[in-house]
Amino acid sequence: MKIACLGWGSLIWRPENLLIHREWFSDGPFLPVEYVRQSNDGRLTLVISQDAKPIRILWSLMATDKLEEARESLRIRENIPKSKSDISIASITAIDSTEDETALRIQQWAKSLRIDAAVWTNLPPKFNNVAGQSPTLKEAIDYIKNLNINTRNTVEDYIRRTPKQIDTEYRRKFESEFGWTYIE
Repeated sequence: MKIACLGWGSLIWRPENLLIHREWFSDGPFLPVEYVRQSNDGRLTLVISQDAKPIRILWSLMATDKLEEARESLRIRENIPKSKSDISIASITAIDSTEDETALRIQQWAKSLRIDAAVWTNLPPKFNNVAGQSPTLKEAIDYIKNLNINTRNTVEDYIRRTPKQIDTEYRRKFESEFGWTYIE
């Protein structure tokens, strides 16, 4: 089974022990991602958000042909508790039936490349410790402006290291507001 791992954030530059071949391809599916998740370390991270404009994301081929092993590898890399893995780590095979628009889009993309399955991180937006809540662009900017220097540096590093093709509305505003540029 050929399995794709989808990525748009730190998986790209810091895959750690994720079971992937180390090459990331830039012709992934179009997904609505945005910097609308406040992580435990204070970063604003990219997650799928139905309010965002779809952009082309990246993908890598998993170094396993077992879907459960691929899901578990991504769960470990993302530091997601086992109790939350069924919700926070998503997957779809070429033959699965789904009503979910995002999963259907991924499935169609995978079929077009003769990929049998795909896995991805499926964390929800979160802001001010409220799961499902997305910060507005103004709230995100105000949040960054009010961070202590260490956390702000962590936020800046994450945003600047995000692959150039992940060109979101929030990213463009962060770059213009704070003078941040892409780091290779």
